[in-house]
Amino acid sequence: MKSLTEHLELNIPTRRAFVNITSKVEEAVRRSGIQEGLCLVNAMHITASVFINDDEPGLHQDYDDWLETLAPHDPVSHYRHNRTGEDNGDAHLKRQIMGREVVVAITNGRLDFGPWEQVFYGEFDGRRRKRVLVKVIGE
Repeated sequence: MKSLTEHLELNIPTRRAFVNITSKVEEAVRRSGIQEGLCLVNAMHITASVFINDDEPGLHQDYDDWLETLAPHDPVSHYRHNRTGEDNGDAHLKRQIMGREVVVAITNGRLDFGPWEQVFYGEFDGRRRKRVLVKVIGE
């Protein structure tokens, strides 16, 4: 069995954003040389997410609106977590809803997606450097 581990570095200038990272994940799969296996993509921060869905701006805005309804940033005093001096209690909840990681099958050296599927990084407390783990394993 072979494996490849890479870290993508992201520095999102805004508090919240969704970034399509599919091409970077596909590049890692190509570099790995693995034809049959699995690719794990993991947000390595507790205020960020990795998920799979459609690359459609209206959907992304719907996600942002929905998440802000479920866990609004303001008022920051609403979150017990923020009593530690942080202001990102909402970001932790948003990450929990959107998920930590995805696993995608690799078939014939390519990510084996369904129609319209893409890999996204969801940022909920940006404005600093963060990493995403890409781990490819297989033969």
